[in-house]
Amino acid sequence: MRKWIYRGLGMDIDWTAHIMRNCQFVSLQNIHIGERSIIGHNCFLDAKGEIFIGCDVNISSYVKIITAKHLIDDVAFSGINKPVAIRNRAWIASAAIILQGIDIGEGAVVAAGAVVAKDVAPFDVVGGIPAKVIGKRNLSINYTLQSKPSRFL
Repeated sequence: MRKWIYRGLGMDIDWTAHIMRNCQFVSLQNIHIGERSIIGHNCFLDAKGEIFIGCDVNISSYVKIITAKHLIDDVAFSGINKPVAIRNRAWIASAAIILQGIDIGEGAVVAAGAVVAKDVAPFDVVGGIPAKVIGKRNLSINYTLQSKPSRFL
């Protein structure tokens, strides 16, 4: 039911993707979610600058994706928006924060609680504040997420 509402309000979400409960969105029309991707409970997606989520992306609960910021030295304290892209088969673990203008490469992993302020290369594993490379993921991954909707979503 919620997917119908999201689509009706302008979100570009594939019918096979899932969004869990209690998520908050800014600018639904700027959110694009690919096949079989999953967004966990209590996520916050601020898409003033657009958010592109590829296929088979796992975004765990309590993740924040922020596409806007204020220019702190601007006399008018103006804002600026930049898109965020999360490529196929990436995994954003619980409570991570992705800041504006970031590109998360295919198959990359962002550890729980990390704050991502720089692009993440494909298959890199990053963690910390600010996030730094802490490992490399298997380059041969080729899975599709098998999430099934339930009445408890």
